[in-house]
Amino acid sequence: MDVVCLDLEGVLVPEIWIQFAESTGIEEFKATTRDVPDYDELMQQRLSLLSKHDLNLANIQRVIAEMAPFPGAKDFLDDLRKNYQLIILSDTFYEFAQPLMQQLDWPTLFCHRLKVSEDGQVVGYNLRQVDAKRKSVQFLKQLNFKVYAAGDSYNDTAMLQEADVGFLFRAPDKVVAEFPQFPVCTEYKELRSLLDTAARG
Repeated sequence: MDVVCLDLEGVLVPEIWIQFAESTGIEEFKATTRDVPDYDELMQQRLSLLSKHDLNLANIQRVIAEMAPFPGAKDFLDDLRKNYQLIILSDTFYEFAQPLMQQLDWPTLFCHRLKVSEDGQVVGYNLRQVDAKRKSVQFLKQLNFKVYAAGDSYNDTAMLQEADVGFLFRAPDKVVAEFPQFPVCTEYKELRSLLDTAARG
């Protein structure tokens, strides 16, 4: 089977940090990889805000517990797995993702881990690998899989470039404008059609 690699936030579920910003009323948490291309810069900004406002992992997890995937996301994945191997490649963290993965019926997820102190403060993060999305696709291709990928943000574009075919899904206008080589779609049915067309070659 061919492999489909999908981003998580913005593609299958809402952006966790945006939901957290709305819950806390702290606007600065709304910045995502759609806005800040440098992931470490973005994470350092988030860590600083957590410390400044004395917010910990439990505060974030309480917000995530109330979140749900986008309408149609689970059905899209269930149907997709009938014809493709599926891997979620995300720059989120396992400490965040579990409730959302459960609602999506536990697809395979490659992401990162947080560094959390004994009292529950988020003090840092460990990348699974630098440039993990692109390298994951690269290694899958070395195993002789054809790989198709879809994402919405700056941090997805290396993955899309490395894939046999990449798509932008519900991406902001500035990302679409900067990466015109990728077909753009906004609905799961449309994305499935593009994937099937690519797979037929």
